[in-house]
Amino acid sequence: EGGLEGIYRKHVYTLDIFSGLQGLFGVPELSAPEGFRIAQENALRKADLLVERVCSLPPGPQTVLIFDELSDSLCRVADLADFVKIAHPERAFREAAEEACRSIGTMVEKLNTNVELYQSLQKLLADKKLVDSLDPETRRVAELFMFDFEISGIHLDEEKRKRAVDLNVKILDLSNTFLMGTNFPNKIEKHLLPEHIHRNFVVTGSHVIIDGLHAEAPDDLVREAAYKIFLYPNAGQLKCLEELLSNRDLLAKLVGYSTYSHRALQGTIAKNPGKLVHPELMPWDPPYYSGVIRAERYNIEPSLYCPFFSLGACMEGLNILFTKLLGITLYAEQPAKGEVWCEDVRKLAVVHESEGLLGYIYCDFFQRADKPHQDCHFTIRGGRLKEDGEYQLPVVVLMLNLPHSSRNSPTLLTPGMMENLFHEMGHAMHSMLGRTRYQHVTGTRCPTDFAEVPSILMEYFANDYRVVTQFARHYQTGQSLPKNMVSRLCESKKVCAAADMQLQVFYATLDQIYHGKHPLRTSTTDILRETQEKFYGLPYVPNTAWQLRFSHLVGYGAKYYSYLMSRAVASMVWKECFQQDPFNRAAGERYRREMLAHGGGREPMLMVQGKTKQGLVTFPSSFFKRFSGLYIYLNIEL
Repeated sequence: EGGLEGIYRKHVYTLDIFSGLQGLFGVPELSAPEGFRIAQENALRKADLLVERVCSLPPGPQTVLIFDELSDSLCRVADLADFVKIAHPERAFREAAEEACRSIGTMVEKLNTNVELYQSLQKLLADKKLVDSLDPETRRVAELFMFDFEISGIHLDEEKRKRAVDLNVKILDLSNTFLMGTNFPNKIEKHLLPEHIHRNFVVTGSHVIIDGLHAEAPDDLVREAAYKIFLYPNAGQLKCLEELLSNRDLLAKLVGYSTYSHRALQGTIAKNPGKLVHPELMPWDPPYYSGVIRAERYNIEPSLYCPFFSLGACMEGLNILFTKLLGITLYAEQPAKGEVWCEDVRKLAVVHESEGLLGYIYCDFFQRADKPHQDCHFTIRGGRLKEDGEYQLPVVVLMLNLPHSSRNSPTLLTPGMMENLFHEMGHAMHSMLGRTRYQHVTGTRCPTDFAEVPSILMEYFANDYRVVTQFARHYQTGQSLPKNMVSRLCESKKVCAAADMQLQVFYATLDQIYHGKHPLRTSTTDILRETQEKFYGLPYVPNTAWQLRFSHLVGYGAKYYSYLMSRAVASMVWKECFQQDPFNRAAGERYRREMLAHGGGREPMLMVQGKTKQGLVTFPSSFFKRFSGLYIYLNIEL
């Protein structure tokens, strides 16, 4: 199993998604960067025609279909560009994609304040007889589109609506600038660092480049240096964050909310922010020492496990799990020339045993220069039922940062990398199985505090010995991972779990304060210091500004608590559905039918609280009372 050969099943599924033509993701225009301009112009032209069409039709179910087609025509360009702008190795592609994102984003904000477009939907929702005739999914999608109008300020006068559009566009620009800044390395003159630790970093000329926290380094001096230098305050990034928070607050107040948190939490499980609420150890120590404790207490040195977790074995493990649980298999397909942005990207067809092809997953798994250091899932195209009755297949990308194979061994994963792979594949399966009529609610397009449930649930499978023993094989000998090693690995996951959760509480609290009442009573750094010492217990390190690397403030602004909420829900789903038998097909089908299949097309609480006749999980009545503060202990199986 050298390189990527043998990682995926060899069966080639020959259906294509974009007529088999060349270009990124098979989109013919995208064989060159200039194609983004053509794609965005085509999308904007189609959007104008659809707006004209929906405004001229009498209200009815067709209104919602056209709204969704309008959303789809814009998202097909914006979602693809959103991925390419950060992942493509060529600067020209990244810049063209970023311009497309800005152009489409501006158009979306203008549409969300278009009075005539709003009135075409309002006429439908104001007609009780018409509303009663709509099926539940169509009604929910119509209400979600109306919700977008309302939080964008459609009720304001023309001058204020224009102000809302301008604020949204400014927030979009600030978000992009801040995100880029979170990954930007810091440098320090060589003579300021002890010479013996230079080899741990990149050295260029007279400077040492620090591009991360080096949290796993055994040398505490390396960890300390990386922490203090990488997190050293950058004046431009600090100004960008302050402007981002300030403009979000201005927008929220303009459209009628007291804080940005109140606006952001509308439509989520939490509903509103009212429901959230130098010692020997230093902030650069916990990741390293928790690893040391795991290794010493359970003898789980990662190097002992890596030979059993080749990428091929882990992908086969996912195949086994999905086949047994859902009747789904992943097949490798040869991409057309120009379809992928890097030669080591692989394309998987997701095939159901009776339903056939469900969609495609592009796997961008390997490290490369200028690639963001985070694992994530991107929707490139959402699924929807087209007017001709054909289903538009979903297309997603999974982006990881795994090491390349070597001459002597395939890509080998640490237990943590394996868990991350399962987590991200949980998002991908949500996208594949969210078979909604409308792309506006496809797959992971659901409330943020529900979107992490399928991915966190996959972590439970990754840490269950019955699942791990199905695929963990030594890449040279084929020997199965010994049962006692599997058991030790699974038990070790409980080490420092409370400390890890406390860290998440700190992050979530900081996020809520930043998006609470404005103007902030003091600087973002002072707030960080106070919150860290109150909710995490480890001291703030002077002259550091960790918040400037907190990229989740963009995508999860006022919603970082979602990880805690989703972990609680996933825990309940695991206990009630899969703890007894992780391969139970009936439970898998029920999970798909009651949770995954709806995407965002059903109120999440109907799926998880057991209020429907076939609700997946019945929560104790005390659960949500217990969750009515970010600072209250959650009853989660650790």
